Amino acid sequence: MNENNKLQNLRHTLAHLLAASIRAIYKDSQNAIGPAIDDGFYQDFELVEPISENDLPKIEKKMRELLKKWNAFEKREVTPQEAKKEFAWNKYKVELIEEFAKDGKNLTFYTCGDFIDLCKGGHLENPSKELPFDAFKLDRVAGAYWRGDEKNKMLTRIYGLAFETKEELDAYIMQRIEAEKRDHRELGKKLELFTFDEEVGKGLPIWLPKGNIIKEELENWAKETEKKWNYQRVTTPIITKENLFYTSGHLPLYKESMYAPISIEEENYYIKPMNCPFHHKVFSALPRSYKDLPLRLAEYGWCHRYEDSGSLFGLMRVRGMQMNDAHIYTTQEQAINEFVDVIRLHEYYYKVLDIDKYEMELALRDPKKIDKYHGEEKDWKMAEEMTIKAMELSGVPFKIVHEGAAFYGPKMDFQIYSSIGRSFTASTNQLDLYMGKRFKLEYTDKDGSRKTPFIIHRAPLGTHERFIGFLIEHFGGAFPLWLSPVQVKVIPVRENHNEYARKIFESLRENNIRVELDEGDQNLGTKVRDAKNNKLPYWIVVGDKEIEANKITLESRDSGQLGQMSREELIKKLLEEIKNKK
Repeated sequence: MNENNKLQNLRHTLAHLLAASIRAIYKDSQNAIGPAIDDGFYQDFELVEPISENDLPKIEKKMRELLKKWNAFEKREVTPQEAKKEFAWNKYKVELIEEFAKDGKNLTFYTCGDFIDLCKGGHLENPSKELPFDAFKLDRVAGAYWRGDEKNKMLTRIYGLAFETKEELDAYIMQRIEAEKRDHRELGKKLELFTFDEEVGKGLPIWLPKGNIIKEELENWAKETEKKWNYQRVTTPIITKENLFYTSGHLPLYKESMYAPISIEEENYYIKPMNCPFHHKVFSALPRSYKDLPLRLAEYGWCHRYEDSGSLFGLMRVRGMQMNDAHIYTTQEQAINEFVDVIRLHEYYYKVLDIDKYEMELALRDPKKIDKYHGEEKDWKMAEEMTIKAMELSGVPFKIVHEGAAFYGPKMDFQIYSSIGRSFTASTNQLDLYMGKRFKLEYTDKDGSRKTPFIIHRAPLGTHERFIGFLIEHFGGAFPLWLSPVQVKVIPVRENHNEYARKIFESLRENNIRVELDEGDQNLGTKVRDAKNNKLPYWIVVGDKEIEANKITLESRDSGQLGQMSREELIKKLLEEIKNKK
């Protein structure tokens, strides 16, 4: 058994143990489903009385009591009729049994101690010996609709954390405490970066002036970088006739993730959920030859997607987004090198942003759902082989999973890790051999023949919303100078120092340095504490000594007091640091 399977089996075993403990304490409860998850496990219940997190120690104690007697799992095959008889008391299991029975197969029961459950397997062989008593902990109580459908009954979900050792569990808990301090929703509010308003709509972020500075700095950086990498910028509409999405195949396949159509002049229009079809129209607007390729079209286009309200999460999951999007149209011979260059572009951005841990994940077709994918088999195989080749050439670590591909091609995601080790899906990149044919895109090759371009979809910085949410947590709100909404604060010690402080303020502003002047009547300690609480990179204290020397005293968030320097030295230092994106 590999280490990953062992941990999954450990967590799955604990889900059973939790169910057994709840059944032992709350006799008439019904357990529903309980899988292993990334940091542990959960189990859903219909309980006869409500419980809270105050009850978790009691339940956890019962789990440890039962664990001592859990020596082995016994597997037994049963018919659907036998299974329904065994679980006549549990309507959730009966519903699952009836669903599984449609396949005409027998079902499996697993028994450990006195607890029986319907299960397909994947446990520790001897839990009492293999499952450390101190490497798991019940975490929280939440509500969850049966099968995720809000039309169904709300159940009680109990989450647990589980690792192979107590040390790993403790480290994870400490990491999570640090993550809570860096929660982008709380820091976004405290630092006045963005807001949401029910009157505007769920999942539709409003960028406040300070947050908008971060958004524009990232966008300007991307535009400058892409210009150097020979991208051309385009702008496309935010709304279009529905036929465009029938051509692309997004209708009807993607309809549930699109906003409802708008009827205009007896035609249906949709707000765009992605830029791809529009960029294909840019390609087809002019005659193209092999000399034009690769053609790299970029746009920070507005997209809107209907996400289920239960899945919305601050900036990480929104309904309105601006995407660092581009599509590259290539010949077959150019495609692999272009894809490698896309990976190199990701690495450049990550290096500048001090993101030093990242990996790629290639999502292929789910063999159990092969009918949901469109396109010719030979194109799928070629796209898979070429993408894997490009990923290998890049040297970036990657893994392959057999699910999660787009309906028209394999999908490669970049997973990036923040400074405290949390992982995020940063961007999706694809080699697409399908859409070019759907849109009848063609170019004239060297021999005069007409060919369909290969298309690379890429978005290294993802969406503004999700990427800035990540950066807030990655930096803990303490942005590097070039990204910081306020780069310097000038703080006069007393009122008679205000005039000199204003001169410093104006000098910095004239050099396009984002600066604030704090002329409030608070004492110096309060003003400095405010600069620190707002995580400003620098602040300047102006008092008698500075005026007499015609200098300033510079203090750094990261390096402490840097001493006195002239106004010219200050401006040179700040401009160099901003330019170099240190």
